[in-house]
Amino acid sequence: MPRAPDEVTPDAALRALAPVGVSVASDDPAAAATLAGLLTGCDPALVLLFGSPREVLAPVARDLSAALPAARLAGCSSAGEIGACGYQRGTILAIGFPAASFRAEAVALAGQSRIPVSAWLSQLRLLRAGFPSRPGRSLFGVLLADGTACNEDVLVTALDAALPGVPVVGGSAGDGLDFGQTLQILNGVPMPGAAVFVLVETALAVSEVSFAHFTSTARRAVVTRADPAARQILELNAEPAADEYARLAELDPARMQRADFARHPLLLRTGRRHHVRAISGVDAGGALRLMSAIEPGTVLTLGQAGDVTQGFADALDALPRPPLMVLGFDCILRRLAVERAGMTARMAELFARYRVAGFNTYGEQFSGMHVNQTFVGLALMPPEAAP
Repeated sequence: MPRAPDEVTPDAALRALAPVGVSVASDDPAAAATLAGLLTGCDPALVLLFGSPREVLAPVARDLSAALPAARLAGCSSAGEIGACGYQRGTILAIGFPAASFRAEAVALAGQSRIPVSAWLSQLRLLRAGFPSRPGRSLFGVLLADGTACNEDVLVTALDAALPGVPVVGGSAGDGLDFGQTLQILNGVPMPGAAVFVLVETALAVSEVSFAHFTSTARRAVVTRADPAARQILELNAEPAADEYARLAELDPARMQRADFARHPLLLRTGRRHHVRAISGVDAGGALRLMSAIEPGTVLTLGQAGDVTQGFADALDALPRPPLMVLGFDCILRRLAVERAGMTARMAELFARYRVAGFNTYGEQFSGMHVNQTFVGLALMPPEAAP
């Protein structure tokens, strides 16, 4: 059965301005028609669509785009969805952004694995030119990257250069827990190998949000050998990478599992903040596979997992006003940590309280950086003049 639109605020006037999140089971043969029926009332200027498996998502996106021809539709396959009931699997989630308070245009940034930066910059600057500054309006960007093509670090740098001052958040598309092929979609059309970028203008107030549940330890390592193209660390402190990581984390190198990597990530310090460089696995030769870029000479710090929920609540409580919705991108490794800790119900309560909708990712983009094991999002709040 479809889930009804989220009750995003008790005030009817504000509710009409707020995005609407709805979801259906991915095996529902009438998924597109059901989603269209639930979204039609908000007259969406933009629909974001997330779900899996990708083979199901593509025809739903095509049919939903045809049913809502006035809306831009951007979407991608996911490693899980975030909706009214918290973390979801086996669903297709659609978020409608009402034309009364949003305007959007989108482009496909082709060839993510080839890094055609000049072409991307031209597309992005042309897109930005269509959004002149207007009093009382804010701009933000949403990036849906190919989670298997890598190079998100270059992609976010290009976005930062082309769109100075525009907050951009996003996530790398997923493929469940298979870490295989992903799917990006623009206006109902599959965009293999591309990133999809949406530029949005809104009458609502916006604020970026990020939270990673890790603290740094005193244990450090220098990347002495790496394969940046493959995102592999070959040596740490001039020792085989997996062995040295196991020593630092006090683990048995022969028995390390994904859960160990999630509890003890590697952290990269930038300014005053540490950002996660997540480990996805160990190769047969003892190299560590990362989910972000890495270079020889990088100094990394071992991280220690903390409370997966309290810091999240603190970050959202710090917002100037309660959000009408938080567009959220949450790393699949964070979700696995929440599930292992038995905190799924608590996380669902928090997602409901702060009206979070989005998907589980293979990586997150925020403030010009590609990060891992982090929740990033954009809080959409009532305008400052609103009572």
